Amino acid sequence: MTQLLTSINNDHDALNTYILRMADNGLILGQRLCEWCANAPVLEEETALMNTSLDLFGQARNWLNYAVDRDQRLQDCDAIAMLRDERSYLNLLICEQDNGHFADTMARHYLFDVWHRLTLEELCHSHDETIAAIAAKSVLEVRYHEQRSRNWVLRLGDGTQLSHERMQTAINNIWPYVAEMFDQDQLEMELMAQGIAADQTIIAKQWHDLVAQTLIEATLKTPPESYNQMGGKQGLHTESLGIMLAEMQSLYRAHPGATW
Repeated sequence: MTQLLTSINNDHDALNTYILRMADNGLILGQRLCEWCANAPVLEEETALMNTSLDLFGQARNWLNYAVDRDQRLQDCDAIAMLRDERSYLNLLICEQDNGHFADTMARHYLFDVWHRLTLEELCHSHDETIAAIAAKSVLEVRYHEQRSRNWVLRLGDGTQLSHERMQTAINNIWPYVAEMFDQDQLEMELMAQGIAADQTIIAKQWHDLVAQTLIEATLKTPPESYNQMGGKQGLHTESLGIMLAEMQSLYRAHPGATW
């Protein structure tokens, strides 16, 4: 499977690579949120986090099914999700970062949610009809994700001194992974020129305006620009992903082809 996906990427199947990037964002972030099961601060939050992860898994399945429809060599979406190695995943680095404490998770979740929602709204107008349909269905869920994570940034940022400090630190720590969301390589530039991919130059301006306003309302400061972590969309990941994949894939690899 790894050799197969590497071959597809090297053959410059730009559209399937773009589809896999969108799929892996949902797949990896959904798996991260699953780690809060039985660990969330209150029962209502555990339910909300699990529902959000299910939304992301459903979106990932829709993207992966489209990739399979376009290239039958990919077998099925379960195999794509569970039989690749670390370098074959194309998700943004922000999605794979450790949960940390609750403020860390909400900071990561909010910054990604705003980007995700803006990107899906752009993709609703994609010249690729299937991409437009998947985006139109997904964005309804992601708008709720954004609303909920934003509320937690506001609540913790403008809460107690301790919650404020933890949210500010969380925002500072995740900020180096922001720029990658708007970085467009040649592959995405070509798809954008064809009216298929989202224009991240437009999204970046909207994102920064929205996030800046939220941070002001939350009495938080926008972190200063420093270094940026890149490489997830090209398969270069942090140590966190490999550790997570070992657990995520263990059951499927132990019983390949098993069904419920």
